[in-house]
Amino acid sequence: MAIDLSHLRYVIAAADYGSFRRAATLLNVQVSTISRRVRHLEDEIGAALFVRHSSGVCLTYAGEQFVAGARKAFLYISHALDDVHAIGCGQQGVVRIGLFSSLASGFLASLFQAYHKENARVRLEFIEGGPPDHLPAIRRHNLDVAFLTGPPPADDWESTHLWNEQVYVALPEADELAVRKEIRWFDLRGRHFVVSEAQPGPEIHDYLVKHLAELGYSPTIERQAVNRDTLMQIVAGTQKLTLTSEATTATHFPGISFRALSGEILPFFAIWSPNNDNPAFRRFLSLAKLVSKRTTGGSSARDLAPPYPWGRHPMRDAFGTALSGNSTARPESAKPSRSLSDAQPKAT
Repeated sequence: MAIDLSHLRYVIAAADYGSFRRAATLLNVQVSTISRRVRHLEDEIGAALFVRHSSGVCLTYAGEQFVAGARKAFLYISHALDDVHAIGCGQQGVVRIGLFSSLASGFLASLFQAYHKENARVRLEFIEGGPPDHLPAIRRHNLDVAFLTGPPPADDWESTHLWNEQVYVALPEADELAVRKEIRWFDLRGRHFVVSEAQPGPEIHDYLVKHLAELGYSPTIERQAVNRDTLMQIVAGTQKLTLTSEATTATHFPGISFRALSGEILPFFAIWSPNNDNPAFRRFLSLAKLVSKRTTGGSSARDLAPPYPWGRHPMRDAFGTALSGNSTARPESAKPSRSLSDAQPKAT
């Protein structure tokens, strides 16, 4: 049985005002329209909803039951319309975010706090990983946006540079280099490094190999299947070193000192699909650009980005996926990827 929502509205109004005439005045329709629609509905359901008399109408028992259900139906529909409107305006919904940097402090911490303050009904979902994880997820619309070092390796995504972070060396407090304010690549020759097998460990591995190889050194790099906190404990308890981004330095790790690596700046980009029509994400992206502009003092974030030339690490395909020695063919039409290991930024 198909019931027109206007029929329900007429029944509820007549029940509230006890009169078809008053209901018609309220709804700005003809009395005959309400009378005819209500009679048609009664014929459809097979029961009288109103007792009609000279002074107006009153509900029958069947009418009382029907109006109670109709009110609930209208309430559900009203809530559904409000929710859809809020989602369409970006005031409600979900934004799925891929992370590559720490949330301890810095740009991302400020961005998420500002967004939540203005959009408390939007849920932010976070997934940690690197380009091999995030870029395919963006293409499949499993992620709305990812914050990665460097622009995307192909034209399948949109991107914008938002902020920069200094690269830091994490080392034991008793290490001889801890007395320095800044560390140079030359100071790291012959040192033993440890990285996580999870992102951004593989990127840090490639970064170390590239820069130390340019100085004629082949670094010893140990891989551990641990998270960041455990990795820092390994560094604190040994003579091993690792690299991290500026945001991580806001977290206190017992026995760890952080020292800036001279001249090494990481540009962070927001990367998303041009086909993403999530209104909540669009509001999020607009705020990210605004926070970036405020952070850079009104200058263009792109103007402040350090050089990030195209280049391809021999162990990565066009989408930044680790090949681990496999001979998978690279599409000729794809652009070479840019990873942390390819960056040669200069401090600005």
